[in-house]
Amino acid sequence: MFLISKIDYQHFRWMSVFVLAGSVVLMLLVFVPYFGRSGGGALRWVKIGPIRFQPSEIAKVGVIMFFAARLSKRNTQLGPPKKWNRRTFMGRMCERLDNIGFLELVPYIIALGVVLGVIALQKHMSAMILVIVGAASVLFAAGISLGWFGAAAAVVIPALVFIITQTDYMSARIQIWRDPLSDLQHGGYQPWQGRIAIGSGGLLGVGLGNSRQKYLFLPEEHNDYIFAIVCEELGLVGACVIIALFALLIIRGYWLAIHARDRFGTLLIVGIISLTGMQVFFNIGVVTGFLPPTGISLPFFSYGGTALMIQLAEMGMVLSVTRQIAAPKAD
Repeated sequence: MFLISKIDYQHFRWMSVFVLAGSVVLMLLVFVPYFGRSGGGALRWVKIGPIRFQPSEIAKVGVIMFFAARLSKRNTQLGPPKKWNRRTFMGRMCERLDNIGFLELVPYIIALGVVLGVIALQKHMSAMILVIVGAASVLFAAGISLGWFGAAAAVVIPALVFIITQTDYMSARIQIWRDPLSDLQHGGYQPWQGRIAIGSGGLLGVGLGNSRQKYLFLPEEHNDYIFAIVCEELGLVGACVIIALFALLIIRGYWLAIHARDRFGTLLIVGIISLTGMQVFFNIGVVTGFLPPTGISLPFFSYGGTALMIQLAEMGMVLSVTRQIAAPKAD
């Protein structure tokens, strides 16, 4: 975070293409036997020498950087309307698509489709959701018509419903979310133990470091379900303080986006802060039983190598943008 904050964020423009392309290549390495590594029943890690990491985490920030870099020039590179040959069917079709703004979205659709396609091969639904959130937030902030978001929702939501209903393990997760007691020996054990941990904390908690659920009762207590341990040790008051800190971070992030020096800085911060905020929402929602299990970690709290490094790098990018925000004039 400190090192990246010292980099002029304008360099992230040309770096965005290489970060996005590199993340796709690294995600494909997951399927190469020599490099690919499995964990928790999923094949989502790459091991190069002594370093083991999850390349989908890099893809999340890569998509945000790529979209922000291209969309920041949206108003300056439109130029005069392109003339199409109206004598041909293809020319008339392209002219209509150009008029409604679809052709402008083609590069983003292709880039997002490639990234989501590779992640889908890994069966990593949570990463797909976060990539879509990051991309959509940048597109929204760039002024893309809301009609396109409605059209995308009309396609994506039925597709997600179809995938969930046709995939056994996802259907099982939905059933467990609705009734954890239906399978306490297997899938329902973790969410139920998480709720026990939350309820055990009461108002003020059992004390920092004094959790009992973390002693082999609650699986992944150091990662996906760290918030349940926080609730147990710090209680309702401590949990509300942590949620308030996340809320302040998100609000401050959007304030910085509004006051960024240029459009690229604004879009970059919007994408990063939206991604961080959605991760917080999904993680806490899953732990408290509000949402089905997704496997999304809690930023800055969950144990992890790749996710934590990328989250700190993202905050470094935000700090890099803030270094060039003009200080307010003294009265």
